[in-house]
Amino acid sequence: MKYDELLKIFEKGDDCDETVFYFKTDPKQKEHYLGFIPKYDKPYWIGYCDIEDGCEFTTAKEMFEAKVFDGKSIKARWDEVVLCSINGRNVEDFF
Repeated sequence: MKYDELLKIFEKGDDCDETVFYFKTDPKQKEHYLGFIPKYDKPYWIGYCDIEDGCEFTTAKEMFEAKVFDGKSIKARWDEVVLCSINGRNVEDFF
């Protein structure tokens, strides 16, 4: 999957809550979470990042460009991202 494809999924807000990924450069394969809950003022959120309790954002672009993964963004580290699931479904089933 390309970066722009996942960003578009989040911008549309369709079935993308609880997206799980890890960085292939991380030997422990620590999982990180992305989500979208439309009823909130800041509907986009990241869990398990540099910020202890996670963080929230107004837009998908802001979330994907936040430097909260070892001081870098998902956009900057895209070549290292391994998607595990999108909205609780494995990536292959999602598509």
